[in-house]
Amino acid sequence: MGEDLTKKAAEMLLNGATLLSEPCPYCKGVRVMKEGRALCISCGQEPERKEIPKEETPHLTKSTLEKTLEQKIESLSKELEQEKEHEKQQSILKSINSLLETIDKIKNN
Repeated sequence: MGEDLTKKAAEMLLNGATLLSEPCPYCKGVRVMKEGRALCISCGQEPERKEIPKEETPHLTKSTLEKTLEQKIESLSKELEQEKEHEKQQSILKSINSLLETIDKIKNN
């Protein structure tokens, strides 16, 4: 039974499971968790089903973040108008392009 459990645990790990820091409450063996399912590699017990907490979304909403990025673009555009040096112009354009790509990613998510 131990070899089967080891294979099952290895398969779970390959599919995104994680090792738990808490040992099995029954035998103190190592446990693996995937999708709320905790499996002990030693005894095969599944003592608890835990919900994996979802990461909290940042306190900035997409619209707030988009507004901030758009303000940065506006500021950089004004800076670009005044800039005479070619290298600095290129640097500003790269920054603007990066901001535009970020806004596009936000809108597509």
